[in-house]
Amino acid sequence: MKSFNLRVYGLLINDLNEVLVSDECRNGYSFTKFPGGGLEFGEGLKEGLQREFQEELGIEVEVKDLFYVNDFFQASAFNPNHQLISFYFKVSYPNWKSIEANQHDVPWTVEGEKQRWISLNTISPDDFTFPIDQIVAEKLKNFG
Repeated sequence: MKSFNLRVYGLLINDLNEVLVSDECRNGYSFTKFPGGGLEFGEGLKEGLQREFQEELGIEVEVKDLFYVNDFFQASAFNPNHQLISFYFKVSYPNWKSIEANQHDVPWTVEGEKQRWISLNTISPDDFTFPIDQIVAEKLKNFG
């Protein structure tokens, strides 16, 4: 069944001009993306993003301005019958130093996820797995 898949992601930029990214392995497939995920039925965009950060990192972020929405067709890498519509918001978390985000092997090959910071001075679309994230990375590069 063909359907839309609404995704919501957060761009958490720290005081060192770094953005938080998530390296993940799901069912043996490794990828790098921004923190966030699928919107659940009945959620607003900001509420869904706050839930995703709580689930993935155990933190409560403040959702700020909308940064990007894809305006082109993108099929899901996990289900070609799903069309992705992805929303990227800037988020803030004053206690960002408390986030467990260390350098680790990339790609991450252990089932689960780890976070790390990438400098906006060196960020590249090649740092990311999925096409929409790559566009956002390029926009952040120009922003930073």
